[in-house]
Amino acid sequence: MPIVRGLLDRVVLVSAAVAGGLVPGFIAQYRQRLGGRLDQARLDLEPWQKLADQFYQGDIDKLIQYHLASTDPTFHSEGAIIRALVATVHQLQSAVDALHGSLASQAAYLTLHADPGIARATLADWVPTFALSGEGLLFALVFAVLFWLVFLALWWLLGLSGRRLFGQRPARSWQRRARELDSGSIEH
Repeated sequence: MPIVRGLLDRVVLVSAAVAGGLVPGFIAQYRQRLGGRLDQARLDLEPWQKLADQFYQGDIDKLIQYHLASTDPTFHSEGAIIRALVATVHQLQSAVDALHGSLASQAAYLTLHADPGIARATLADWVPTFALSGEGLLFALVFAVLFWLVFLALWWLLGLSGRRLFGQRPARSWQRRARELDSGSIEH
C-alpha cells in the first residue's frame, strides 16, 4: 500500500501544480469575456443615456421614473428595460473592478462570485495556458501544496476510518512465525 500511496501522492501533486498553473489563464479569459459583456451593456444603454442627457440633465433615474410612471404599457415596459440595463452595467462594472486585484484575490472572487453563464461560456472556449509569470508560478505552487495537503488529510482519514471499521488485521501465519523467531520463543 505504501507504493500506491506514494505513486498517487506524486500524481496528485504534479496534477495540482499543472491545474494551479492553468487557473491564471482561465481568469484572464473570464475577465476578457466579462469586459466584452460590460462593453455591450454600455452600448445598449448609450441611447437611453443620450435621452437622459438631452431631457433630464444626464439623470437616467429620472428618465426611468418618467417611463415607469407612464400609463402606456409599452412605455412603462421600456422603463423596466432601462432599469435592468443600468443594473446590469453596475453589476458588470463591479465584477470587472473586483478582477483587477492580485491573482489570489481574483481567484477568491471567482470562487465565490463567478457568473455561471460567463464561466460556462469561458470554459467552452477556453484555451489552456500555463502562467509563467512570478505570480502565476507562485499561485501554481501554493495551489499544488494546498491540494496535496488536502489529499494527504483525506488519505489519513480514510486509513483511520478503515482501521476503525475493520479493526486491526490479524497477523498472517508467516508474520506470527517471524515474530516467534525474532523473540526466540520457538524451541528446536
